[in-house]
Amino acid sequence: MIKYKLACKNCKNIFDSWFASSLEFERLKKLKHIDCHNCNSLNIEKSLMAPNILNSKSQKLKISENKKYLKVKNKIKKYQKFIKNNFKYVGDNFAYEARSIHYENKKNKLKGIYGKATIKEVNDLRDEGINTESFPWIDEKNN
Repeated sequence: MIKYKLACKNCKNIFDSWFASSLEFERLKKLKHIDCHNCNSLNIEKSLMAPNILNSKSQKLKISENKKYLKVKNKIKKYQKFIKNNFKYVGDNFAYEARSIHYENKKNKLKGIYGKATIKEVNDLRDEGINTESFPWIDEKNN
């Protein structure tokens, strides 16, 4: 596999694409199967690309970034555990439940809630004076 940086001569759009080989790129270009996803022009050219070379410095940087990622991920998991243990999960009904607590003044009867809400729902709640917080959530099934 080879990755080329391609440039549209028509709209100057630059994009990357993978090919089985340099010959495959030429074959597809002759067949007019390579076009600009921005303007649909077939006037596409390869541009120069630097090879991706790994050295010890870039590998150390990658390891350092991975450690930082894992640190943040573990911190998020710790907060998630706290939230699960101390708040009631209401799923997709978060906006409804938040309004019920706010307008029926059930704050003392219920522990806090957490769940899912769209950006619009969160904005609507804030417009109504109902304070909410967004929190990144790591789904254990996908990680």
